[in-house]
Amino acid sequence: MAIPVIIDTDPGIDDALALMLAVASPELDLRAVTTVGGNTGLAHTTENALRLMHLLGRDDVPVAAGADVPLVRRDSAPDPNTHGEDGFGGVRLAPAPRGVDARSAVQLMVDVIEGSAEQVTLIALGPLTNVAVLIAAFPDVAAKLERIVLMGGGARVIGNMTPAAEFNIWYDPDAAARVFAAGIPVTMVGLDVTHFALTAPEDWDGLRGGGPVAQAVLGMVEFYTAYHLAMSGNPSTAQHDSLAVAAVIQPSLVTTRSLYVDVECAGALTRGMTVVDVDNVAKAAPNADVALEVDADAFNRLLVSRVVELDARLR
Repeated sequence: MAIPVIIDTDPGIDDALALMLAVASPELDLRAVTTVGGNTGLAHTTENALRLMHLLGRDDVPVAAGADVPLVRRDSAPDPNTHGEDGFGGVRLAPAPRGVDARSAVQLMVDVIEGSAEQVTLIALGPLTNVAVLIAAFPDVAAKLERIVLMGGGARVIGNMTPAAEFNIWYDPDAAARVFAAGIPVTMVGLDVTHFALTAPEDWDGLRGGGPVAQAVLGMVEFYTAYHLAMSGNPSTAQHDSLAVAAVIQPSLVTTRSLYVDVECAGALTRGMTVVDVDNVAKAAPNADVALEVDADAFNRLLVSRVVELDARLR
C-alpha cells in the first residue's frame, strides 16, 4: 500500500526535483502540498508549487499557502543566489489552470490527516514554521502523524547559511526546536549526509531530447550546476530535499541512529545549529532518528531513473 504523504516545501530547485521524485514513485500517495516562505519567499514558492504540480499532471493535489515569516524572528530572508530570484533558476513553467487552495497550509494538513484512514507521513523540505504551527494549534491531530521526515540541520557541525547552520533550520530555529521537542517521531536528514547525495550533469543525459519535464529539469540543473561550480568548483549538485523523499520511499538508503537533538536559538555564532548528542553526553532520551550515512550510488540511481521515467510517461 502506498504511503500517504503531505509535502511541506519552499520550491526551490532541489525541492522541485524532490516533488518530481514523489510524484514518480508508486510507493507514495501524495495527498497535499503546502508551502512556506524560505528559498524565495511565499509568493514565489506557492506559485512554483502550483506550476510544478501542473507540469507533473497533478492538478488534483491541493496546494495551500502557509507562513511567509518565521514564528519569532523577522531578520530571516530568502537566499536568491542558490535558486535564482524566482526559485527555479530562471526556468519558466506554464501557469497552472487553478489557484491556491482556500484553506491555510495548516488547515489543509489537518484535513488530510483527519480524513485519512492510514497514518500520514509529513515530509518537510523547508523551514519548519508550518509544522510548528500545526503542532501548537492542533496537537491531537499532529500526534496522529506516522512521523515527520525533515531535510535540515546536520549531526556534524556543518552549514550552508553560517558555518554552523543549515538554511532551513537557520531560517526559523524556534520552529525547529518546537518540532524536535513535540514527541512526534522525527527522521532528520541533514546537510552532512545530503552533501553526499550528488548528481553530476551527465547523470541527466537521459533527459536530453525529452519532453516538458525533461526540459525543466535540464534548465534547473544548469543553473544549479553553475552555482555549485562558483561556490565549490564541483559541478555535481547536492540533491538535499530529494534524499528526504527517498528516505521515505526506500528507508535502507540512509543509515540512522536514534539520538537526542535540540536547536540553538540564541547563539550569536550558532543560531540554527542542530545540537545532536551523538555520544549521549546529556543522557537525554532520543527524540529523532538522525541520518548519518547514505548509499549515494543507490540514491542517485533512484532519483535519476524515476525522473526519466516520469518524463517519458508525461510526454
